[in-house]
Amino acid sequence: MADVFVSYARSDEPQAERVADALRVLGYEVWRDDELPAHRNYADVIEERLRSAKAVVVLWSAEAARSQWVRAEADAARAAGTLVQALLDGNIPPMPFNQIQCADLGGWEGDSDAPGWKKLVKSVAALAGDQRVKEQPARRKTSVCVLPFQNMSGDAEQEYFSDGISEDITTDLSKVSALEVIARNTAFTFKGQAVDVCDVARKLNVSHVLEGSVRKAGGRVRVTAQLIDGATGGHVWADRYDRDLTDIFAIQDEISKAIVEALKIKLLPQEKKAIENRGTTNVDAYNIYLMARQYWMTGDFGDRRREDRVIRLCKRAVEIDPDYPQAWALLGLAQANLHYAYSGNEGLDDGLAAAERALALDPDIAEAHLPKAWHLALHGRIEEADTEIATSLRLNPDCWEANKEAARIHYRQGRMDDAIRLLEHATELAESDFHSLGMLTACYLAKGDLDRVRDHAAKMAPLIQQVLLRDPDNGAALAFVALAFAALGDFDRARNYIERAILLDPDNLYMRYNIAWPLIAFFKDKDAALDLLEPALARAGRNLVSLASADRNLDPLRGDPRFDEMLSAAVERVGLSAPKDASPPAATSAPPRS
Repeated sequence: MADVFVSYARSDEPQAERVADALRVLGYEVWRDDELPAHRNYADVIEERLRSAKAVVVLWSAEAARSQWVRAEADAARAAGTLVQALLDGNIPPMPFNQIQCADLGGWEGDSDAPGWKKLVKSVAALAGDQRVKEQPARRKTSVCVLPFQNMSGDAEQEYFSDGISEDITTDLSKVSALEVIARNTAFTFKGQAVDVCDVARKLNVSHVLEGSVRKAGGRVRVTAQLIDGATGGHVWADRYDRDLTDIFAIQDEISKAIVEALKIKLLPQEKKAIENRGTTNVDAYNIYLMARQYWMTGDFGDRRREDRVIRLCKRAVEIDPDYPQAWALLGLAQANLHYAYSGNEGLDDGLAAAERALALDPDIAEAHLPKAWHLALHGRIEEADTEIATSLRLNPDCWEANKEAARIHYRQGRMDDAIRLLEHATELAESDFHSLGMLTACYLAKGDLDRVRDHAAKMAPLIQQVLLRDPDNGAALAFVALAFAALGDFDRARNYIERAILLDPDNLYMRYNIAWPLIAFFKDKDAALDLLEPALARAGRNLVSLASADRNLDPLRGDPRFDEMLSAAVERVGLSAPKDASPPAATSAPPRS
């Protein structure tokens, strides 16, 4: 549960948001009622959050003093000894709250040195613990956030291209040592929103914000970009590029160098060279790779058509440019995933050759170590697999693929804490990645931490429902939304999604496997879980069989003759070997905490 509960009147929401964001920067988990889940009674949720909070920050104003909700929340906090008060407009709180000290936040705009803010933070620290308060990292004087460029092509299918341009410019600028750049995935949390650039700069504590748009039609592309001063909102630099699509790399180089020049930063020779190195100089190969990566990130996990499509696209990209390391690395990862997914796929390429090709072209490419890690882990060579994982994460700690794939491997080894740490980061790196969020929920379920299971389920359900609007037969999404609603106690909706999933995508083995989790943990229906698992394990490759062998969420089935027989047959069929250099995971999981 959250450390801090923020109580406020509706008209004071902008100030409440500013206070909540500033407390989060200091390391606190903060809750306010903009996070009310759609499936629960709001009064019950507020009471639950209020009762569990270590500190309750009440923001008093004239309207707050008239609000029965704010007064009731303040009274509950006063009785619990968790009340922290702040004045927003100079109006004195109603009795008896006028007898308690208040921090003055009148006119506060987020200044961490303001006396009123320091007073509030000190009170919160006294209640929620000083160890939670961290010094906000001092940003360099010059820092920038690259907002996702808008897709102006009139075709939603071109979104992958505008996203790729934004990513590449972010990557280019991050190579400049004198410039601090906000991570792509943090910037992408603003995607699709009408934002005030100064608000973005304040929230992220950056000096400048870059925004722009991309229009791609036929063989032409138009890119607009503008660099804005985060403090004043004034334009520092702006330009428009209307050229042939083959000039896209030159456009990106020019934008990055123009920003560096506008910010009066000296670009070192090696930095200039790094900016100009994109892995390929062929725009057709680049375009196809961007498309492949979009399918890899957003496709239906467990449906082999995702891997088939990514492999086909990457093969075309490296056919156009045989020296394109990023395309080789993604090809290797997709091939490894498909090779180990299903029984009968053993004759398919396992991705090792593509991975080695990528590393020969670029020894610093993190993703290329992942097919090797999967190969080693699924052949019981755990220590060597760990070395590949460590290398991948050292080369790029913010690589989404590295964090997610490493977590999947650790889950199969029963290393839940390691998997959780990596999945938490993966969900930060790609906030639309419901699959990592679902795995994270499964990790906490395996640990018996039902509070965190419910917290993550509440985040996952609305995210997946948006996915299903676009992709209604996505088997992975259907399985995880069923898990989410079961965890939240909405069994009718969970059951409806389970039935829909099996009807629409019965051959998705991973979907069948993932549906077994809620059937076991929440429906207590072992027979239904076994009915789903039996055909899945009969056709599964090493990947899924290794998961079933170690998965603590299947522990209630162990000892059942039917389950033990089907798992034993699967292990023998795929030739799964025991780990050579790691202890087996614990046989049982901790009992759930309700």
